[in-house]
Amino acid sequence: MKKIDKIISTALKEDIGRGDVTTNLIIPPNKISKAYLMAKEDGVIAGLSIAKAVFQKLDKNISWESLVKEGTTVSAGTKIARLKGSYRALLTGERTALNFLQRISGIATITSHFVERVSGMKVKILDTRKTAPGLRIFDKYAVKIGGGTNHRMGLYDMVMIKDNHIKAVGNITVAVSQIKKKLKRKIKIEVETTNLAEVQEALFCGADIIMLDNMSLKIMKDAVGLIGRKTKVEASGNVTLENVRLIAETGVDFISIGALTHSVKALDIGMYFE
Repeated sequence: MKKIDKIISTALKEDIGRGDVTTNLIIPPNKISKAYLMAKEDGVIAGLSIAKAVFQKLDKNISWESLVKEGTTVSAGTKIARLKGSYRALLTGERTALNFLQRISGIATITSHFVERVSGMKVKILDTRKTAPGLRIFDKYAVKIGGGTNHRMGLYDMVMIKDNHIKAVGNITVAVSQIKKKLKRKIKIEVETTNLAEVQEALFCGADIIMLDNMSLKIMKDAVGLIGRKTKVEASGNVTLENVRLIAETGVDFISIGALTHSVKALDIGMYFE
């Protein structure tokens, strides 16, 4: 995919610049070596194909063997891939490959924890647009591997009427009315609400999804009862592993969590030469 190739090329150019001075001065150009990647903590492994592509971008002759399947939950000490090829290319590509692999695996891991907390319930865990600039395609892929569901990819594929949109035109009714009059294609309309009066207004306007933003559990439950399955309901704001199941129990269809991608802890993974 061209977009992925461009991201990898940009990352390598950022790191290598005019050349890997240290490696090129120490390692002979024809030296071949073997290495492996190993998880240094428990987690979900995701992004193996991206890491592979980084190394093979530097040297197409580097061989790669995945030792676990994408999306596998591993324990610390598990070897996840073996490589063989140019010692220079392996050293030069190591940091970029690990940066991608660690971030993608970290997102998949935390997503899997949230999904596990609502196991057995119909609610879906959603990501947001709070992704690393330029890496959204990877961040959202990681959420899917972790068992989550992707929300809109960007500003172009779904209408999301938020508080500042509503403030600009006066109320939800005017905002939705303007959108419906001018919208030239069929895409879903979601409205952000902060209280029951706004929920009622969004429902009356025919929103496809109503977001309950930073509401208490009681108000969320009241809102779900008010909506009565007439449309889909999303909960958002201050969601943690400790309260996610309580939020799910209010009856919402979706729970969106910015923390899946905006403050992710990279999974600790290392590369070792044999």
